Amino acid sequence: MRIGQIELFLLQIIIYTVIYVINDYIGFLVCLILGTIAIALLILSLVFEFIDKSKVPGSYYLFMFNAAFAPFIVLLFFSIFITGSFDWMQE
Repeated sequence: MRIGQIELFLLQIIIYTVIYVINDYIGFLVCLILGTIAIALLILSLVFEFIDKSKVPGSYYLFMFNAAFAPFIVLLFFSIFITGSFDWMQE
């Protein structure tokens, strides 16, 4: 059985959401840090692929795209849901 890109994307959304629901401060930081690292890796991979062609399959780039934007989708959803008033910012 092979897991597709949509299933991996939804699994990432669920994992980030569970982390965010358990603790919103740690969820915010995890989503922000992992999303930023994934975007940096995606950009570097695309730059290196443009410079020197490799035998990396296209599914790698789709996975990196999903890994880069799944945490930011969760951040956006929760920021809209709680209207930007984070409890941990007021302490």
